Amino acid sequence: MKSIRIGGKLRRIRQDKHLSQVQMAQELGISPSYLNLLESNQRPVTVRILLTLAERFAIDISDLASETDNQLSTDLMEAFSDPFFDDHDVKASDIKEMVDALPALSRAVLELYKNYRRTPQSDAANPGEDGNDGTPPGIPSEEVNDFLHKKLNHFPELERAAESLWVEHGFALHTLGQDLSRLLSQTYAVDVDIVPAQQLGGMLRSYNPLTRKLMLSEMMPVPSRTFQLAYQIGFLAFRREIEIGASGGKFTTPEADALARSALANYFAGAVMAPYERFLATAKATRYDLTILRRRFGLSFEQVCHRLTTLQRPGAEGIAFHLIRVDIAGNISKRFSASGIHIARFGAACPRWNVYDAFATPGMLRVQVSRMPDGASFFCVAQTVTPAGRTTMRGSLPQRVGTLSIGLGCALHHAKDMVYADGLNLDDPQIVTPIGVSCRTCPRDDCTDRAMPSIHQKLEIDENRRGLSTYVRPR
Repeated sequence: MKSIRIGGKLRRIRQDKHLSQVQMAQELGISPSYLNLLESNQRPVTVRILLTLAERFAIDISDLASETDNQLSTDLMEAFSDPFFDDHDVKASDIKEMVDALPALSRAVLELYKNYRRTPQSDAANPGEDGNDGTPPGIPSEEVNDFLHKKLNHFPELERAAESLWVEHGFALHTLGQDLSRLLSQTYAVDVDIVPAQQLGGMLRSYNPLTRKLMLSEMMPVPSRTFQLAYQIGFLAFRREIEIGASGGKFTTPEADALARSALANYFAGAVMAPYERFLATAKATRYDLTILRRRFGLSFEQVCHRLTTLQRPGAEGIAFHLIRVDIAGNISKRFSASGIHIARFGAACPRWNVYDAFATPGMLRVQVSRMPDGASFFCVAQTVTPAGRTTMRGSLPQRVGTLSIGLGCALHHAKDMVYADGLNLDDPQIVTPIGVSCRTCPRDDCTDRAMPSIHQKLEIDENRRGLSTYVRPR
C-alpha cells in the first residue's frame, strides 16, 4: 500500500467525536504521542490503524484513502495560479501541506475563490445596492458540472425510466426516430414537424406547450432529431424523476436549476438512444470501437463519447472515462473526469493535449498516450465535430463554422481494452507525451509549448539567451 498521510482527516474525526488525543489513542490502540505524529502528518497511517478506524468509528476506508485530496490539491493549485496571488509566493508544497493538515479549510478556500470568480467586481464592491445582499451567485454551468461529477455522471432512476419505454412500447434501434415520434403523437398528442431553418429563426427546436407542437430544424442530422424527440418525452413522461434528480444539486440560482433539469433530460435522451445493457455489451464486444457504436445505435460522435462516460452502474461498469470538449480558442465547454485526470477548471487546459491537436486534422481521430507531472498516465482519443445545424454557407457567402473538439480518455491500464491501442507499444516511453493541467500549474520547466510562467519556479530571464519559449528555464 502506498504511503498515506491523513492527519487533517484524522484530527477532524477525533474532533467530531469530541475525543481528546488520549481518548482517541486508546480507541486506536496506540500512544497519544504517536497519534500526535499521525495528526501532524509526520507519520503515514498504517493498514491496521485504517482498519481500526473503520471498525470503531464506522468510517469507509475508501474515503480516507481516496484521490479526493489529490483533486483538491490540483484545484487549489490552479486557483493560486491566478495572477491575483503573484505577490504572495504560494508554493506547491504550501498547498499540499494545507490540504493534508486542514482539508476542510482547503475546501472552504477553494469555494471562496470560486465565488470570487463568479461575482462581477461591481457587485462584490457594492453589496446591498439594488437589492443585492452581496451573496455571490453561482455560475450555472459550473454548479451543474460539479453536480454531475459528484453523481459520477450516472443516474439510475433515469436509466430505469428509459428502459421502461423500450419494454412498454417495443422500440427498435433501426426505427427509433419513428417510434418516438409516434409515441409523442399517440400518447402525448404532440405533433412533430420538420421545418425550414428560416422558420425557426436560428433555433434548432421549438416546443409550444399550448399547441403541443414540436418543430425541429431541417438542418439537424438524424441522430440530433432522434435525441430531441427523446428529450421532449423526458419532460412529458418523466418530469418528476428529472426534477427530483435535479433537486439533489441544491443549486443557488433558478438558472442553475433549469440547466440541471435540461442536463438530466439530455441524459435521459442518451439513455433512450443507447439502452444501457445493450450499449455496454456492444462497447465491450467491439472493444469500444466508436465507429461501430455510432452506426449501430444511430449516434453522433459526441453522443457516443458522452454515453460512454455514464456507464457506471454498480456491478456492470464500463471503462471509467474522462470527457472534454473545447473550441479552437481553448475554452472548455464540457468536462467530466472519472479516469482521474485533472481538467482545468478556471482556464484553458494544457496545449499538448490531443484534444487541441485534433483541430489540425479535422475529422481525423487522434490517439495519444500522455503522462501528468505526478506520473499518472492516460490513453486518449480526440476528434473534431461540427455542432448540429451549423453550416458553412449562408446565402451565397461562406460563413465560419464553430468547430469543436471532443476528447475521450481513460487510465493507461485500460488502453488494452480499446481497439485504438492496437499496434501501439504502450511501454515505449517514446510515444508518451508529457502534459499538465495548465501552464500556470505545470511544474515542467523544459516545455517548449509553455505560454506563461509556472508558479512552481521563479521566473528567470536571460537577456543573452533565448530558447524556444520565453518561459523555458535556461540550461
